[in-house]
Amino acid sequence: MTAVSFPVEEDVATPVPASRILGTYDRAPMEFVRGEGVELIDAEGKRYLDFTSGIAVNALGYADAGIARAISQALGSGLIHTSNLYRTAAGERLATKLSELSFASRIFFCNSGAEANEGAFKFARRWARHTGSSAKVEIVALRGGFHGRLFASLAATDRPSFRAPFRPLAGGVSICERDLNELHTALDAETVAAVIAEPVQGEGGVRVLDRELLRGLREITEQRGIALIFDEIQCGLGRTGNLFAYQTLGVVPDMLTLAKPLAGGLPMGAVLMSEEIAATIKPGDHGTTFGGGPLVAEVAAHVLERLSDPALLEAVRENGAWLGEQLDAIAARSGKVRAIRGVGYLWGLDVLEPAKTIVKRGWEEGLLTLTAGEHTLRLLPPLVIDRDELSRGLRILEKIISR
Repeated sequence: MTAVSFPVEEDVATPVPASRILGTYDRAPMEFVRGEGVELIDAEGKRYLDFTSGIAVNALGYADAGIARAISQALGSGLIHTSNLYRTAAGERLATKLSELSFASRIFFCNSGAEANEGAFKFARRWARHTGSSAKVEIVALRGGFHGRLFASLAATDRPSFRAPFRPLAGGVSICERDLNELHTALDAETVAAVIAEPVQGEGGVRVLDRELLRGLREITEQRGIALIFDEIQCGLGRTGNLFAYQTLGVVPDMLTLAKPLAGGLPMGAVLMSEEIAATIKPGDHGTTFGGGPLVAEVAAHVLERLSDPALLEAVRENGAWLGEQLDAIAARSGKVRAIRGVGYLWGLDVLEPAKTIVKRGWEEGLLTLTAGEHTLRLLPPLVIDRDELSRGLRILEKIISR
């Protein structure tokens, strides 16, 4: 893919104007102009090995020829948008494929992960009122979870600093400890509609939830008529080495939310749901103008085909296990890492100094990493990265941690 450049008149006497973009992010100083493979290239020509994947979005890396073809073919149809008043072949094909690859009977498309979770909460309440009573409305989330920044999804997100400026948040949403005894008490069959959990808590410090906890949670929710929602927005679609994280657990949820890598960087989210829940949703219960439009659906179908490739998933499993071993070795050599957690291509390192300090050192050395809390460094390399590129990144990582 060839980058397009435009001539810019330079005036050394004129200061660079401040960004007009609202400052909701503390942006890095470099400006990226191009991407190739698993690297980003800034305006000065410096290359950065990407261990962030655009926060788990760019699973296929940059300048991917298949994504470029899918976009070109979608544009060739002349259908960028039709609204959800009409059916499109691309949307129907994508929904069918997601259903075939998962437990789901029906799919709802939207534009982001937060929207997917908000939609799942509404669907859970609609179903619970249909099967229970008007009092069955509560949504319970788990300690350490991150589910978005809209009002209901923010209420389910365990980040006090994110929540405090925007109280009062949506009502009927609470957070419970990651403990089966606590959950037995909290999950009242008469009042709770759904529980939402991330099989791997990404923003909350990269915590792989215990299999027995999730199996126990499934038993409780089934017994009490409570919907179980798995948020796989960050950990799904191949990042754990399986297409869906739930597939490694022996636990099947009632709903599953997806986003991030689904459309290769174009905005798309999805709620996958069982037939039992889908049967209670009626026209007008929810909606979206842009969700699942023909352009993004066509690209997402291509991405889904690539991410469900058994060879790719096996490589993520094998390289992910190797990556964990190498991170353990770095921790032992450096003495600067307290704990390591993760699976596949999703890892967190608890470090002794503020993680953002190490992230900034990485910029100097040409490595992009993330934080997941004040003292947790997070690694999310593209799923197409090979072991040589991983090794190169690990050498830089050890250098910036040990400094």
